[in-house]
Amino acid sequence: MSHTAHIPSHRKPRRSSAARTALRAGVAGGVLSTIAVAGAAGSANGAEPVNESTIQMPTLSAAQVADVTEQVASDLQQQAQQDTAAQDAAKAAKKAHTEAVHKAEAKKKAEAKAKAEAKAKAEAAARASRSSARTALHAVTTAASTSSSSSVGSGSVASIVSFVKSHIGDAYVMGGTGSSSWDCSGLVQAAYKNVGVDLPRVSQGQSTAGTQVSLSNLQPGDILYWGSSGSAYHVAIYVGGGQFVGAQNPSTGVVERPLSYDQPTGAVRVL
Repeated sequence: MSHTAHIPSHRKPRRSSAARTALRAGVAGGVLSTIAVAGAAGSANGAEPVNESTIQMPTLSAAQVADVTEQVASDLQQQAQQDTAAQDAAKAAKKAHTEAVHKAEAKKKAEAKAKAEAKAKAEAAARASRSSARTALHAVTTAASTSSSSSVGSGSVASIVSFVKSHIGDAYVMGGTGSSSWDCSGLVQAAYKNVGVDLPRVSQGQSTAGTQVSLSNLQPGDILYWGSSGSAYHVAIYVGGGQFVGAQNPSTGVVERPLSYDQPTGAVRVL
């Protein structure tokens, strides 16, 4: 055999550049390893140095080349599959995150909508309640007006009503007791004194001076009070027809107003 080894060429279908590179690297590595081993052995035995002419190059069979090529192709295919799987996983994670964000936003909007609807319902209920209260008060004052209109014509009650109405337009003065300026309790005291009834001077005492009556059963001459019985802060005289007369404040003076203007807390009947 010739000293110069010859690696036969086995023609195969054209391979990819990666496959050819891997094959060449394997062959070159095997050749260099053989040279290195042979050289080391020769030096150790004192033999003639190994050179290219004394080495018989290994011959790769067609089957071995096909195996190497197939392995490289398999590795590349596996790597491609792994890359594709990683990309698919990343896309799936991104999609799941987006869906979670959208669900959270939708839940937040639904909660805000429900809260707004509940608030609107509460406000509507409050308005309905106030409207109902005004309607009830109107019914009470109308009934009181009807039931008491016939009793205002004469006697002490008529005198009290006439007295306070005659002072409508007078000034309001704190501590005023007449004859043209009054505070709320000063006017009430003077009206009852006009028919011979002595009342306490201040509103707290006047709110307990007679028998407590309900606002649905008022009669002309009843004393209306604001606040609680025994600690009232304002008083006036009910004059019938759902109206009262009182010394309200420095801005208005003595005025006649409907009960709905400023609904009293309670009432007492002296006569």
